[in-house]
Amino acid sequence: MKASQFFISTLKEAPADAEVASHQLMTRAGLIKKLGAGIYTYMPMGLRVIRKVEAIVREEMNRAGAVELSMPVVQPAELWQESGRFQTMGPELLRIKDRHERDYIVQPTSEEVVTDIARQELRSYKQLPKNFYQIQTKFRDERRPRFGLMRGREFTMKDAYSFDRDLEAAKKSYDAMAAAYRKIFDRFGLRYRAVAADSGAIGGDLSEEFQVIAATGEDAIVYCPASDYAANMEKASALAPQGPCPAATQALAKTPTPGKSTCADVAQLLGLPLQNTVKSLVLATDQANDKGEIVKTQVWLLLLRGDHDMNEIKVSKVPGLDAGFRFATVPEIIEHFGCKPGYLGPLNMKKPVQLVVDRDVAVMADWVCGANEEDFHMTGVNWGRDLPEPDLVVDIRNVVEGDLSPDGKGVLAIERGIEVGHIFVLGTKYSAAMNATFLADDGKPKHFEMGCYGIGITRLPAAAIEQNHDARGIIWPDAIAPFTVVVCPINPDRSPEVKAAAFQLYEQLLAAGVDALIDDRGERPGAMFADWELIGVPHRIAVGDKGLKDGVLEYQHRRDTEATRVPVGEALAFVQQRLST
Repeated sequence: MKASQFFISTLKEAPADAEVASHQLMTRAGLIKKLGAGIYTYMPMGLRVIRKVEAIVREEMNRAGAVELSMPVVQPAELWQESGRFQTMGPELLRIKDRHERDYIVQPTSEEVVTDIARQELRSYKQLPKNFYQIQTKFRDERRPRFGLMRGREFTMKDAYSFDRDLEAAKKSYDAMAAAYRKIFDRFGLRYRAVAADSGAIGGDLSEEFQVIAATGEDAIVYCPASDYAANMEKASALAPQGPCPAATQALAKTPTPGKSTCADVAQLLGLPLQNTVKSLVLATDQANDKGEIVKTQVWLLLLRGDHDMNEIKVSKVPGLDAGFRFATVPEIIEHFGCKPGYLGPLNMKKPVQLVVDRDVAVMADWVCGANEEDFHMTGVNWGRDLPEPDLVVDIRNVVEGDLSPDGKGVLAIERGIEVGHIFVLGTKYSAAMNATFLADDGKPKHFEMGCYGIGITRLPAAAIEQNHDARGIIWPDAIAPFTVVVCPINPDRSPEVKAAAFQLYEQLLAAGVDALIDDRGERPGAMFADWELIGVPHRIAVGDKGLKDGVLEYQHRRDTEATRVPVGEALAFVQQRLST
């Protein structure tokens, strides 16, 4: 490709609303152009990157036995009503009506449509297993779209769906996809981790996220450097604390703590480690009648160590809280504890509550909590003596760096990541809701066991940039760079020899199957080099009159600080060797 025939549009400054490096650089490098909030045009340079991502994904999905199709972006609401997600998914689901006032949605994902296909087309166990995938436009009406393609509203995703006869077979399909995903992300040339994850709103049990490591990532990734353990923060657990609870050494006392309403302030006032304090979090669950009227409210008290934070995903799996919960209102708190928040605890309550104790708190002795009286806390609190042994002890906290790994092989570390892929075993969540069955080998109808596998096609380039950039611009891995090599003739209009040598090398690269571009725009060397450093083409070859007189060209990788002089006759072989490493 000649640069003069392509479309190159770089900017010196990023737009004011570009907060992260990928958004700034994709805009400055002319990869994307904003059309509306969270909606972008993929410009020619950016589209080349996306097409390379798609090609790698498509090759590995096909190799793994998945079959490509394409499902509609606009889908009838009836299917989503069958699954229940039309009502439950919330405002992220864009609902629209046609001219006949019929309800439709703009797809954020396609479990319903593919399940409808399966119940019509896959009638016998002999047709299983089957895995359908698509690379298709999606839309999620994000409340606050930001960070460019990292959290846009319209995006492209590869979503795949497997159908199996039983759970054992579904897990085999899952394992095949997990292996394919590792091959895909290995080919992208990015540092990533595959971590155990919660399935979230899509549902299911077995689940894994693929996270590109980046300091600006929104997700916390927990892993053990000494073992294979890895999970996202929602899923991660530490090694369970070992009991029994230590014996009490302090008397129970009501201690003045005027104006100290946080665990940190109380610990500082009393000269105690923060780990000796216990924080109280009050939740509520509502029971409604058929009319949607709340007929009963249950108040829950959660106890966590003062230096720990609640994990809402873990809490949402606690029996009784798994149907949904909210934080209690101040009037509800005062009604049950007789005190405003900041001084709450499990002793001397006005009304009984359901107690949930984090497993670290369950093995504490001589701890500090609120006294349910403003400006007072209880010190020297102990289980068994001052409070009954807790009935409901569960892991409800976020892990922290330095916790023991749950496999017992070391301590946990935490780094930031950007989720670019997610795989699930869905079970019969959708097939049961939509009565999607096949005839099993015993001649009886049976619901499909399903799996779901997604990759954020347009998010991945943004994640790659967050991981690979410097002050000059983007640094693309070879596999997904818009062009792999750029040939830069220096002042070709002044030297026919430079122009001829540059085009000769360019033609040799193309003939060898290298994705090369020649910059024939006639730009000044400084401006030309700045463009390609901003765009991030990984391999650059400069052809200049002075070098040609010495029989050399200048090669420079995007990460190199200096150019390497290469004999003209060896340039092609040199570049091919660099591309293979």
